[in-house]
Amino acid sequence: MIGIAAAWVLLLLVGGGIALDRVLVSAVTQNFDDQLDYVQTAMIASAETDPYGEVRLNRPLGDQRFLEPNSGLYWQITGAKQEPFRSRSLWDHALAVGAPHRDRIAHFYDSEQLGEKLRIVERDITLPLSKTVWRFQVAQSRVGLDEQIGTLRKTLVRSFALLGLALIVLSALQTLYGLWPLRKLRTAIADMRAGRSQRIAQDRLPNEVAPLVDELNGLIEHNEKQAEEARRHAGNLAHALKTPLTVVMNAATARSEDLADTVIREASTMRRQVDHHLARARAVGRRGHAHSRAEVWPSLQAVERAVGRLYSQVRIDMDGDKTASVHVERQDLDEMLGNLIENAAKYGGGSVFATVVKAGGFVEFQIEDDGMGIPEAARDHLFDRGARLDTGKPGTGLGLAIVRDVAEIYGGSVALDESEDLGGLLVRLRLPAVL
Repeated sequence: MIGIAAAWVLLLLVGGGIALDRVLVSAVTQNFDDQLDYVQTAMIASAETDPYGEVRLNRPLGDQRFLEPNSGLYWQITGAKQEPFRSRSLWDHALAVGAPHRDRIAHFYDSEQLGEKLRIVERDITLPLSKTVWRFQVAQSRVGLDEQIGTLRKTLVRSFALLGLALIVLSALQTLYGLWPLRKLRTAIADMRAGRSQRIAQDRLPNEVAPLVDELNGLIEHNEKQAEEARRHAGNLAHALKTPLTVVMNAATARSEDLADTVIREASTMRRQVDHHLARARAVGRRGHAHSRAEVWPSLQAVERAVGRLYSQVRIDMDGDKTASVHVERQDLDEMLGNLIENAAKYGGGSVFATVVKAGGFVEFQIEDDGMGIPEAARDHLFDRGARLDTGKPGTGLGLAIVRDVAEIYGGSVALDESEDLGGLLVRLRLPAVL
């Protein structure tokens, strides 16, 4: 930032300095030329021709330098076939005369004559009672002009150099002061990493970095929750696997006759527990409301086709908002809808109706069936792992528990109710909507 600021300052000052130098040099030169033009106008006003056709001045010019040899200020009047009429300051020298001009305006130019650099103004004039075209020339040494320009440029360079240095120092101080809170933030993060603090305190930091601190604290809290959930899941899984493993070990130690059946039964139990905890772990790992996004209708259609192949005798109808999207990963949405619709097809009477409703920042899925329904007192019990009311049909009893856990991970909820239209069970799954 300091380097870029310094480069821009230098670029702008150099560009501005060149432009200002041209303007000031032009102004000083113009003032110098105006003085020469004034002298030339005075010469023309006092010039006349004598009876012999030679040009004379009826009154002398007022500047004493015209009388001093090699004074640096000269005038000269020349005409065709006429001897040059010149100031005494030229002594025995003469100014060079070029080709005649086709106009009567003053011409200014630089020339090196008489051993010095001269600024010359010349003009062709025809005097009254004379047919000769006379050239009036006034020349002055550029020493004074060049000294003024040199002094001007020296002052300009020094001023702009001082200004540039001041601006660069100011930019550096502003950059360091503006980024200083990030040094404090780095120190705060180092303290937190070393265990001296749990969060980044905002009381020592300015308001400009407060949003960054909030996001960092939120990220830290999110990671802590994920770590805590991972520890809790690992503990729950270990506890759930401990009992089946104990049963298998006891049966193996006792050389039980039904060892094979025991191993198969307990292995199935362990697999159900592993599937349940893996589903929760996947949902927790993929949770990210700002990035997770799934379209509702394609997911419903995919689940309807899959369940329809398993339960071909069941009619599944769908209705509602086909443009809705939720802040959930597609795989997790498919798993939740798959569990609910499969349960409705398995335990219902042959009809399943799924409705999508968008309200209050959420998308609500209403899964209804025409089965026997569930008593209100037993509805909360169904969300427990392994809970089943109908043991005559195959299942693990983990479907609703997985749906509840995954929905809560994404900030949603699931509830059981009675279907007014079909008479069976109504499951309401609410998930955050993409607005």
